[in-house]
Amino acid sequence: MAQPRTVSRWLALGLLVLAALIALAAYVWRDDIAQSSLDPKEPFQTYQPPSAPDYSVSSAWYLSPPSPSELRPTDPPVDVFFVSPTTYDGGRHWNAPIYDPAADQFFRRTIAPNYVGPFVRVGRIFAPRYRQASLYTQLTLREDAIEARRFAYSDVARAFIRFRDTLSLGRPFVLVGVEQGGLLATRLLAEEIASRPDVRARLVAAYLIETAVPVDGLPIRSCGAKAQTECVAAWASVTAGDLARGRDIRDRSLVWGGGGTLESLGGRALQCFNPLLGAVGEQDGPARLNLGAVNATGLEWGARPAFLTRQVGARCEAGVLQVTRLSSSALRVAGGWADRKKISGFNVFYGDLEADAMARSAAWRQAAADLNRRPWHPAANRTAPAAP
Repeated sequence: MAQPRTVSRWLALGLLVLAALIALAAYVWRDDIAQSSLDPKEPFQTYQPPSAPDYSVSSAWYLSPPSPSELRPTDPPVDVFFVSPTTYDGGRHWNAPIYDPAADQFFRRTIAPNYVGPFVRVGRIFAPRYRQASLYTQLTLREDAIEARRFAYSDVARAFIRFRDTLSLGRPFVLVGVEQGGLLATRLLAEEIASRPDVRARLVAAYLIETAVPVDGLPIRSCGAKAQTECVAAWASVTAGDLARGRDIRDRSLVWGGGGTLESLGGRALQCFNPLLGAVGEQDGPARLNLGAVNATGLEWGARPAFLTRQVGARCEAGVLQVTRLSSSALRVAGGWADRKKISGFNVFYGDLEADAMARSAAWRQAAADLNRRPWHPAANRTAPAAP
């Protein structure tokens, strides 16, 4: 009788050890397991993407004015075209369906209040939905994932052309792209803005947030001073001292090459705009200059968040913005694995971006007013007098 009990005890012990090893393996490789679950497991070449959005209808836009073709007395003096960061995790699709419920909720709960919010007082907001590349594609350099990123540009380009030619009514505009949206907005700058002098003249500034942009790939000058217009403010940031993340930005970031290809950065110098200084450069941006960090996640759209001032300092080093460690408990990465891989659910430069964009907008309008006061200048739409 003793022998069967002994065997049972050893069997139970073996099962416990096996369960513990499985649990340990699941913990050690949890990120790989989670990432693998988002892989569509289908070649992009045979993949059938979701239906394209129709930008002539309001439902194709996350945010747009109630009546875009009609200006109200209370409307801000410029417009803002906002390209969203990644909100769709992946799994079934390489590129997001336009009306995915979880992605839509993440935009409205997290992206809109934290990243669109700084520009609400600057201009009318136009934020298109688009068949964005999934979170999975941002975590791998597989060719399928790169093709999905390239595919996303077609929607953004169509949305911008409608905005540029019809919805913005010829007004000045600010271009904003965050993370994946910043990469796509970089191509917009080259193909749809810089190449057309009439459109380029309407550009107040372009903000490419958390976006690696090579200096030699900019079709428009960097923002080298506060209140400068027709310029680009681009940066990718890390927590100061995070050498591994800094290397990832320089080694794994993709940038646009010829013919709409995506290629590795290849050691090219990155533009680094410091939001605390309002300019590119390697000077220190001390925390006393920080106008307001916010955690606005879950805040009702249109409500103004409470600012936490003097939260971070920042300095550009080797093309990457080094941001000092956060002290406030309100500025903490939260959520599940996928949420922690996306853009942060708070914005440490909210107040700085708001003030910067408003100053550049005011400078653009002042310059336009001064130009129109000059007699017979072509921009004034006047006829020059005949020669005596």
